[in-house]
Amino acid sequence: MNHSSLLREALTRGEGIVRLAPAWVPRAFLVPGGRLRLHPRDLYALGAHRGGIDERWFSSTTHADNGPGTPADEGLSYIDYDGRRVQLREAVETLGDEFLGAEVMRREGGWNVLCKFFDNLGPIPHHIHQNAEFAARVGRKPKPEAYYFPAQYNALENNFAYTFMGLEPGTTQDDIRRCLDRWNEGDNGILFHSRAYKLQPGSGWQINPGVLHAPGSLVTYEPQVNSDVFAMFQSLVDGRVVPWDLLVKDVPPEHHHDYDYIMGMLDWEANVDPEFGAHNRFFPKPVRDEAAMLEDGYVEKWITYAAPQYYSAKELTVHPGRSVVIRDSAAYGLILAQGHGTIGPHPVETPTLIRFGQMTQDELFVTAGAASRGVKITNASATDDLVILKHFAPHNPDAPPLVPDSLEALMPEPVAVVLG
Repeated sequence: MNHSSLLREALTRGEGIVRLAPAWVPRAFLVPGGRLRLHPRDLYALGAHRGGIDERWFSSTTHADNGPGTPADEGLSYIDYDGRRVQLREAVETLGDEFLGAEVMRREGGWNVLCKFFDNLGPIPHHIHQNAEFAARVGRKPKPEAYYFPAQYNALENNFAYTFMGLEPGTTQDDIRRCLDRWNEGDNGILFHSRAYKLQPGSGWQINPGVLHAPGSLVTYEPQVNSDVFAMFQSLVDGRVVPWDLLVKDVPPEHHHDYDYIMGMLDWEANVDPEFGAHNRFFPKPVRDEAAMLEDGYVEKWITYAAPQYYSAKELTVHPGRSVVIRDSAAYGLILAQGHGTIGPHPVETPTLIRFGQMTQDELFVTAGAASRGVKITNASATDDLVILKHFAPHNPDAPPLVPDSLEALMPEPVAVVLG
């Protein structure tokens, strides 16, 4: 069914901005952290056999790769217009020039970014996402990703607010091969060869393909390439067995027990980088002079900017009772983290508690035309900030250089504790 007339009506009435319904995603091998504002009774709304809901995907045109039994639309965002729904993926395929701009459609062919919150009680197993070479061998895209830890979702740290990343310098490939040998012996010991970094709300990380990481228990805002490719390298986490199948999920069948192939998926030099933290940790960077923004009633910062060829993201704070017009050079998705008000003609509010299947007013998609014309944003509260997270697809013209002039100058406090 062609929904182009409905989509054009939604664009006209929404002044180039459309409302999106929540897209919830479960993970069978993880325990949800309970901080995504989903009602506690709904954490297993899709059935205990599917796992708990620990992710919410934003502006998604990507199907969740959750194995057999995964619904055809799991992970996909729906535009909601007066109760009628159309997948954002269909909207981009049908009216891509109007949603993303003709130049982006010619260059990218679609909305090539996925952004999500993930929220777990404890850590995720140590794993990698494959690079372009290895992802292509199973018909998938590579997956770099970035992390940002919004303060509004992290009043509670849950069980383990540290992320193991990379490998301890001096680790050998034989060390990791022995971990693979021990897969069925319980804990294969791979974390003995890694180091954990204390996670800091208001900061972020860049994780490139082939780099081992075991994300900790802070709620994480995660822009990434729109791919669900991964390989788990840890056999036991928090007492839960990780099957070998999750190591070789995106490995050709003939290589499922080929250690050379499996080890080849690791970016060895990046993993054993002795300055891993300095090279991969990032702090917010104001989009322009901060004093001038404060005068105008807002502050906007880049929170993801290390790989703008793949994605970028901003955090916008509009102060109580203020209205601002914000212009961007590219389309973007957004999610509210705090407050209420209006964005364009749309009322917006941050929910306290969401039932599964319930519509919310906290997520929008801003088309390229609306972004370039400028979006009026009003904070309707007399006391509370309105905080918005904005995610952009590849090659946002506004994105800053890959590396800040002085990383130390952006650090609000000393580097977080390193264990190991």
